[in-house]
Amino acid sequence: MNPTPSTRHAQSRKAPRAASGKLAVLMPGMGAVATTTMAGVMLARRGLGAPVGSLTQLGRVRVHDEARAWKDVLPLASLSDVEFGGWDLFPEDALAAARHADVLSKEHLDLVADELAAVRPMEAVFYPEYVSRLHGTHVKRGKSKAELVEALQSDIRGFIKQKGADRAVAVWCGSTEKYLPLGAVHESVRSFERGLRENDPSISPAQMYAWACLKERVPFANGSPNLGVESTAALELAREMSVAVSGKDFKTGQTLMKTVIAPALKARQLGLNGWYSTNILGNRDGEVLDDPENFRSKEQTKLGVLDSILEPEDQPELYGKFHHKVRIDYYPPRGDQKEGWDNIDLFGWLGYPMQMKLNFLCRDSILAAPIVLDLALLMDLAQRADMSGMQEWLSFYFKSPMTRSRRAEHDLFGQYDTLRRTLRSLGGLEETAFAHAAE
Repeated sequence: MNPTPSTRHAQSRKAPRAASGKLAVLMPGMGAVATTTMAGVMLARRGLGAPVGSLTQLGRVRVHDEARAWKDVLPLASLSDVEFGGWDLFPEDALAAARHADVLSKEHLDLVADELAAVRPMEAVFYPEYVSRLHGTHVKRGKSKAELVEALQSDIRGFIKQKGADRAVAVWCGSTEKYLPLGAVHESVRSFERGLRENDPSISPAQMYAWACLKERVPFANGSPNLGVESTAALELAREMSVAVSGKDFKTGQTLMKTVIAPALKARQLGLNGWYSTNILGNRDGEVLDDPENFRSKEQTKLGVLDSILEPEDQPELYGKFHHKVRIDYYPPRGDQKEGWDNIDLFGWLGYPMQMKLNFLCRDSILAAPIVLDLALLMDLAQRADMSGMQEWLSFYFKSPMTRSRRAEHDLFGQYDTLRRTLRSLGGLEETAFAHAAE
């Protein structure tokens, strides 16, 4: 029987080992999200920018009658000990990639130009049939997917040695791949490794990066809707290798708002007839998602949120017939400055209709960067606490969180409560009713 949320919170956790030495943060995909994260951390550790949006850096916890920073309570890796690396389809260094992404200003990039320029990507594993809109030039060659996984493992070992790092963590920041269902190849470690040797088409590059990280005992967080560590085979390997995993798909703009508004509708017992969502996005991710096969992967993670929160089978009179539509439109002039537009058709007393309009003008990578940082530090924390396997407590950061139960928790505040309780436990803080009410 799986533990309930309340019993999971009550379980004692092993105190994490100290965060000694350097932490290598590896990112498959060194585009807008990755380079925005790198530059932000480099600026923050020099005192030249604030890591706004990062719970690990700015979040507070109530200890008795004092509000303390999470980073002072938990043995988190220091930003000064982080070494960035990764892989990309193109050979440009992180400075050139950041300038091309056009997320951060020239003034910000100039302040850390030398440091960014020193981060050069390793050759990527890439098959164009999984991301049809991209054509990489900086890619590995190999006779089999098994051979390429071994090459990735060699990259990981080489980077850790080169940087003198004590340990590593990986956060997927690459493009969305086409939708792939789970199949026979994903059922066990044995079947997956046979699939690697036989170049099984059900194994995408994202899964290969994840597999290489697990084999090297590197915690892996999947920031995309791709299949990564969400298969039976990957979870089996994670248990065997005692590695922490989490995913999938960063919860940034529009879905973040859904996980706030939908719980409010349910709390007030307001009905829902329909929810129409569209996104306008002009960066590389928008170009990739313009392809229907790639969009299908993203659509799967976006559509499941409302059903999970509203539970229409329990209250069919309020939520049994609502229509949920999601679109993403590639519009190059918008760049990384995404617009999420929602039309919500709801109803109240006596069935009278109402509407809500939400227009979120946001910056995709600016919202994603603090998530990447938090996941890197918290996955490293979990690994040092011997919390191997699925990290359900990190659901707060994902559109489609990995869970042991059939229905994932999508209510942002429920997710935050689980995250907060787990962090208190890892920090050795006693849970009290006062602390719960004060945070």
